[in-house]
Amino acid sequence: MDFLNLHKLTDKSQLRSGILLIAEPFLQDSIFSRSVIFLCEYSDEGALGFILNQPTDLLLDDLFADIYDSGLSVSQGGPVQVDTLHVLHQLPDVAGGKEVAEGVFWGGSFESLKEQNNLLGLDAKKIRLFVGYAGWSAGQLEKEMEEGTWLAAKPIQDIIFRDNIDDTWNDAINTLGKDYKYLLNMPINPQLN
Repeated sequence: MDFLNLHKLTDKSQLRSGILLIAEPFLQDSIFSRSVIFLCEYSDEGALGFILNQPTDLLLDDLFADIYDSGLSVSQGGPVQVDTLHVLHQLPDVAGGKEVAEGVFWGGSFESLKEQNNLLGLDAKKIRLFVGYAGWSAGQLEKEMEEGTWLAAKPIQDIIFRDNIDDTWNDAINTLGKDYKYLLNMPINPQLN
């Protein structure tokens, strides 16, 4: 079944930093199946974002023994450079960073976050940590949009900084409006129906 023929949401002109990319319901890729990606960088040279709903069993404490009892979980941001750590946050006064969408910052000073965590504690609901990222070379994401692989949606802070990431894909689909709720009932593999 061709997802592109199911709807007309795959307009590549919607591509820009600070949007959500929602995977089409039949995408079979093991990493990107039913994923929601927050796109942090987009240009003619390519794109970069973080999968919001790929949990790991890692805590920040596991990666940095000098941070005591942070309790901050780390998600898999994507399959590229999985030996790198990235942060999305809502703490520009503490960490700085680049504002990618209103109230959502990428990067900044990890040392400042670490100091703040050791001294005063941080609001874990305002921080998302990722190992690796999702990346596209020049023209690759545009091609995937034309093929109907992704839907573009406005960034929603409640989706980016949520406690329970299990329903991220469903909640992201719901932000598209009632005309797209039918996607929630689509099986992951239509051939198994």
